[in-house]
Amino acid sequence: MSIQSPAITKLFGISKPIVQGGMVWVSGAKLAAAVSEAGGLGLIGAGSMQPDLLKLHIDKALALTSKPLGVNIPLLYSKAQEQIDIALAAGVRIFFTSAGSPKTWTGYLKDRGATVVHVTSSPDLARKCEAAGCDAVVAEGFEAGGHNGRDEITTLVLIPQVVDAVKIPVIAAGGIGDGRGIAAALALGAAGVQIGSRFAATVESSAHSKFKQAIVDAGPGSTILAMKELVPVRLLKNKFFDQVSALEQKCADKEALTMLLGKGRAKRGILEGDLDDGELEIGQVSGLIKDIPTVAALVQRLEAEYRAAVAHLPHTITGV
Repeated sequence: MSIQSPAITKLFGISKPIVQGGMVWVSGAKLAAAVSEAGGLGLIGAGSMQPDLLKLHIDKALALTSKPLGVNIPLLYSKAQEQIDIALAAGVRIFFTSAGSPKTWTGYLKDRGATVVHVTSSPDLARKCEAAGCDAVVAEGFEAGGHNGRDEITTLVLIPQVVDAVKIPVIAAGGIGDGRGIAAALALGAAGVQIGSRFAATVESSAHSKFKQAIVDAGPGSTILAMKELVPVRLLKNKFFDQVSALEQKCADKEALTMLLGKGRAKRGILEGDLDDGELEIGQVSGLIKDIPTVAALVQRLEAEYRAAVAHLPHTITGV
C-alpha cells in the first residue's frame, strides 16, 4: 500500500504526496533533488539565498533530477521579486510562497503558468489564499520549526478547520516526522503533507553536521516559540535562546530584540554549526528524530510506517 492522494500527486506531477519544506540554510539543490527523485516534491529554500545563489541551486537541482521540483519564496524579503523572476527564467513552475500576502504575487505567477501554494497558519488566511487564486495551501501548525504564525494553532486542530474553510487541497505541516503523522494528517482531511525538520536531519541536507546531531539529541521539550513580539520563531534552546528569554522577561521592545538577533544568526547555527550563539530553527518533532538517514531511505521508511499505521487502525477500532 503506497500513500495515495491524487489531489496532490496530480497537481505537482509526483508519485507521493510528500513535500519537503523550504528551510533556510537546509534546503539546497542536493536535498530538493533527492526528495524529488524519491517521489516527493523537493523545494529549494530561497529565504537564505541571494538571487544569484538561488540560480546556481536551481541549475544544480535540475541537473540532478528530471522530476518536478519547486522553490519556496518568503515574501517578507525585498529580493522576493528578483528571486521569483530568476526561478521563472530557470524553468521553475512550482512556487510555495510564505510570510506575506497571497495577493501580492499569486496572479503574477499564475499568468506565467506557475502552480502556486501559500503557507497559512489560520483558516481565515487560507480563505484569502483561495480567493487570491492559489492552487493549494500549506496549513502549518505552530509545532513547526522556524518562523511561525502568531495564532499558535496546533496542527491537530488547524488542519480540519482549514479543510472545512476551503475547497482547494490542503497540505498539512507542523509536527509531522513519521508515517504515523502522515496517516493522521490524511485522516484529518489533508491531501498531503509538508515535512521540514525530519528532512533537515538527512545526509543530503545542507545543515552543518553539528546542527543535525543537535536535532537527533533533542528531547520532547527542547524547542520553544520565541521572539513573538518581533517575528515568532521556534528554536532549539541554547545560549542564544537564553539571551532572548532574558530580554523577553524584561519586556524588551522590538528594537532590543532586533539588536540581539543581528544578522546571520540562523546561518551561524544551522550552516556553520555554532550551537551556542547561533539561531537553531527546528520543530517540536525533533524529539522523535533519532538518526540521519539518506533521503531515499527516509522516504521508504515513511511509507512503511504509514502502511503500518493504516493497517493497525482496524484493530484499534474493533478491538480485535
